[in-house]
Amino acid sequence: MDYKEMFDNQLISLDVEGENEEEVFQKVATHLKKLGFVNEGYLGGITTREQKFPTGLITQYLNIALPHSDPEYVEKPFVYIARLKNEVKVKQMGDSQEMGVKNLFFLGIKDPKEQVGLLQAFMELFMKEDFVSTYIEEKDKKKIYQLFTDNI
Repeated sequence: MDYKEMFDNQLISLDVEGENEEEVFQKVATHLKKLGFVNEGYLGGITTREQKFPTGLITQYLNIALPHSDPEYVEKPFVYIARLKNEVKVKQMGDSQEMGVKNLFFLGIKDPKEQVGLLQAFMELFMKEDFVSTYIEEKDKKKIYQLFTDNI
């Protein structure tokens, strides 16, 4: 699958407000459902999965989280870019240590075989200092869309 197709200008929110991970998940889930990318079970699916398998990642240049749900909650593949106004606490992938994060990338994957590849593609992107600094400074959704589709 071409990951570029998973990005959409409508799925970039740069000032998401939420007191905690739950609130952020709820806002994103509502938005995704309204646009037809996910079904009713998505919020529950993503919350449960995150509790069992946390997706917070401390990369060299930026803390990120890559929440994803089981495929049955995804109607069409997507990547939702959420930049938060305030940091929220999430758990780290692997050891479940608490960490703060302001940038979450919700991965909507229909085919489970794609999951590992997409996670790896994201990890590689966030190891690139120039990519990360461009992303952090960019406030324009279209340019962020372009940045990801040019690089992934």
